[in-house]
Amino acid sequence: MAKRKFYLTAVLPDGYVKTIGPTALDLTHYWRIVAVLANGKTEVFWGHSKSLGEAKKTKNLAVEAAATRGWKSYHVDIVAVERSDTTVAG
Repeated sequence: MAKRKFYLTAVLPDGYVKTIGPTALDLTHYWRIVAVLANGKTEVFWGHSKSLGEAKKTKNLAVEAAATRGWKSYHVDIVAVERSDTTVAG
């Protein structure tokens, strides 16, 4: 029998709300990197992980990316996701 799918919600410090799903994965955290490029434009990278430790590795990757891609600056947010009570068949 297939696992029940559900929605996950992440609320970032700036008020942005990200909904993930429907999914059956046991994700615990959402991460977002907002990078200011050399030309002044902004680029956003995001993802989700199965543990806080895995999500924290994103900070190390951001440091490397900033150096190799020449970002002027960047900001990393990591927040826990909340599982909704609503399940989806499938």
